[in-house]
Amino acid sequence: MSHPNKRSSSTTTTSSSSSSLTSPPPMKKAKSHSQPDTKNGLHHHTHTHSDNDDDGRRAQPDNLSRKKAQPPQPGKKQFVIKPFKAKPAVPKNLEEETWEILKSAICAIFLKKPVSCVLEDLYQAVYNLCVHKMGGSLYQRIEKECERHIAAALQSLVGQSPDLVVFLSLVERCWQDLCAQILMIRDIALYLDRTYVKQTPNVRSLWDMGLQLFRKHLSLSPEVEHKIVTGLLRMIEKERLGEAVARTLLNHLSKMFIALGIYSESFEKPFLECSSEFYGTEGVKYMQQSDVPEYLKHVEKRLHEEHERCLLYLDASTRKPLVATAEKQLLERHISAILDKGFTMLMDGNRIEDLQRMYTLFLRVNALESLRQALSSYIRKTGQGMIMDEEKDKDMVSSLLEFKASLDTIWEESFFKNEAFCITIKDAFEHLINLRQNRPAELIAKFLDEKLRAGNKGTSEEELEGTLDKVLVLFRFIQGKDVFEAFYKKDLAKRLLLGKSASIDAEKSMISKLKTECGSQFTNKLEGMFKDIELSKEINESFRQSSQARTKLPSGIELSVHVLTSGYWPTYAPMDVRLPHELNVYQDIFKEFYLSKYSGRRLMWQNSLGHCVLKAEFPKGRKELAVSLFQTVVLMLFNDAEKLSFQDIKDSTSIEDKELRRTLQSLACGKVRVLQKFPKGRDVEDDDSFTFNDTFTAPLYRIKVNAIQMKETVEENTSTTERVFQDRQYQIDAAIVRIMKTRKLLSHTILITELFQQLRFPIKPADLKKRIESLIDREYLERDKNNPQVYNYLA
Repeated sequence: MSHPNKRSSSTTTTSSSSSSLTSPPPMKKAKSHSQPDTKNGLHHHTHTHSDNDDDGRRAQPDNLSRKKAQPPQPGKKQFVIKPFKAKPAVPKNLEEETWEILKSAICAIFLKKPVSCVLEDLYQAVYNLCVHKMGGSLYQRIEKECERHIAAALQSLVGQSPDLVVFLSLVERCWQDLCAQILMIRDIALYLDRTYVKQTPNVRSLWDMGLQLFRKHLSLSPEVEHKIVTGLLRMIEKERLGEAVARTLLNHLSKMFIALGIYSESFEKPFLECSSEFYGTEGVKYMQQSDVPEYLKHVEKRLHEEHERCLLYLDASTRKPLVATAEKQLLERHISAILDKGFTMLMDGNRIEDLQRMYTLFLRVNALESLRQALSSYIRKTGQGMIMDEEKDKDMVSSLLEFKASLDTIWEESFFKNEAFCITIKDAFEHLINLRQNRPAELIAKFLDEKLRAGNKGTSEEELEGTLDKVLVLFRFIQGKDVFEAFYKKDLAKRLLLGKSASIDAEKSMISKLKTECGSQFTNKLEGMFKDIELSKEINESFRQSSQARTKLPSGIELSVHVLTSGYWPTYAPMDVRLPHELNVYQDIFKEFYLSKYSGRRLMWQNSLGHCVLKAEFPKGRKELAVSLFQTVVLMLFNDAEKLSFQDIKDSTSIEDKELRRTLQSLACGKVRVLQKFPKGRDVEDDDSFTFNDTFTAPLYRIKVNAIQMKETVEENTSTTERVFQDRQYQIDAAIVRIMKTRKLLSHTILITELFQQLRFPIKPADLKKRIESLIDREYLERDKNNPQVYNYLA
């Protein structure tokens, strides 16, 4: 019996023999003016009711309410819900009759025929079976019927067209039909899906049930599944080879595998195997046929294609393993071959874009370490040719600067400023610059001398400053900075003393940069040289205004003296010369003035650094000759003689033999021949004689006679280097004594280690051992009596 408050109010008693089929969604309750009290239940009353009441009203039993009875309202009817007289019965054969209707509809759907029943009626039929607890039986019947049709559909594909594209199109149509049919069946049996399926564990939804049946019977037809996979792989291979394929078809079948849950095992695995084989073969072929830039472009194109393929018709999960497969076969297997075959060519050609592509691709396969090692080897090999070839010493620094600038550009644009590559470039440069000990340091100092020397036309201050910064980068790589300091100081001295510096501001800027790099101790002497030059200007001005200069100086001569502090300037070997009387007088007067002003000091004239401007009267015109002091002394001899032999000149000037030969050679055998030599020849011999050249002519009024002694000689280089080594020995001795004085007792190994840490220049352990032995001999140290490998400091 239905509970009264679950049914709608009615004016008539419901017959017990009425139909049991009801609408799926329950209707809302109808409101009545007199609501029966259901607390005591309708079955308690004992009064009998008539089915037909003339006035349409029914009397209420007394025991239904304890409220005071109210008289009936005129014009209004009172409604009462009357229970069934008997329990409603389910019609016989309801399940069978309903299933026949549903089966007929399902068959029509699978056969693509019109469904005879209205879909709402079919939905109602499913609802009625579910309401009467027949959902489980209905689900099994639907599953069985669907399986029969799905099996038939897949069986129909067996032995179909040998053309794989046509066959795949049939599979696609079969799949799309099945999806549409399952969806329609699910719509009809939606109530079954929402009640029975949800309430029953381990029961699939109708959609999943359809997919499971398709998957089951596809696996029972290995020929069909194999043909589908083979067809897909063939189509993708054709696309890789440049043919146009139906991407929509590939997309639909790929999604079919994904929906069936067999994508990974049935398709992705063989697909990746085929891709690996395809790219393995292609990689070997292309490496043999093409150069490295073209091969890298091809690899980049292939990787892009595979990425696009995943976006267009493959599952997103395939992208990573697919791209990794292509990278392995096209890149990882050929890293060494790519570097061996093309890296040097790309670097030599400064191929920024191709190197960038190589870097990007190598980054994908974690091969940057191989690229970094190749870069290091390239720098060392290429730089070694610049450093070790003595014939190219003249252009060494320029070549190194160009090489470094090229590497910096590649590092910034191709290697994306990778810090590891920056360190590699620095380490490689430091290695190659120090391959030839001391020589690169000397050449860098001379390169700076060339740039800072007057006469560099067309070079702006900004360009000069940029060049200094670039050279400073090379300077950082030099281990023997004391060698650089020695040669730089010697060249700076010449520039300052001869007035040949292009820019004092540039000179000071360079010293400031060196000070920043190496500290004030490194540039202390260089800064002292500038102070001496400025102080000398003040001294000369003061000398010209002094009484000695106004009263005692010979007329017709102007003298400018540079007073140099010996500790700041390079050491110059004293060279004797017998000066003309006028110059001797001038020197004596200046010396008298200087010592009167600065008592306790000692002046020593450096004749080798002097230079003069002589006025010469030639038959063809007056000229001014810019010459060295030695050249001046020789030329002034010809004021009193027409012809002089080599020996005469030597006796008169007291110039050292070798220096005199170079001086005469510059005056009689060079481009500007103020003297004539007899007999003619390039070298000056003992029996040669010289005369004043009356026929001398030149287009310029002031003529510079190349001063041979100002040119660098092998002896000067050797002496500079020897002085550096001597200074190093002093530094080593001082470092050893300083360490031992602090530690008192130390083993040989620890002492050597500490010396390597403190000394700024490269040194061999054998040289350190010699210095230790020297200090032992001089009784600064002694060997321990019990252990000869231990040293004791002697106070």
